[in-house]
Amino acid sequence: MEQLNYYPVRVYYEDTDCGGIVYHANYLKFCERARSEAFFQKGRLPESDEYSFVVKKIEAEYFTPAKLGDSLQVFTQTLEVKGASLSLKQEIWRQDTQSKKEEKIFTLTALIVCIKNGHAVKIPTTMKSQLIWS
Repeated sequence: MEQLNYYPVRVYYEDTDCGGIVYHANYLKFCERARSEAFFQKGRLPESDEYSFVVKKIEAEYFTPAKLGDSLQVFTQTLEVKGASLSLKQEIWRQDTQSKKEEKIFTLTALIVCIKNGHAVKIPTTMKSQLIWS
């Protein structure tokens, strides 16, 4: 994949159900961590004294389960930045340690809204350039 912004994840016992399969909600947690990391890489926090970003909508698709011990990569890409929101695409890929093949196992698109004092507001111009992850 040519996307530059990625976050590595190792699947631990705490991430799985009793069968060693990653619990479905944890894919969302992995993506949330990757979104936070994307902010950190730009020298920002996902929230500041005045502004924060919250998820308004998520569409997710599961292809094949991750398992205990898997090495995953979460890729984050900005699709669009609008007045008060941005759309992101995130994909989780697994690399088979033996064959070195990569396999997409999960994808989501998210609508993220900028808020201030609990209300949606326009994203400050100074922040917009920091929200482009490709």
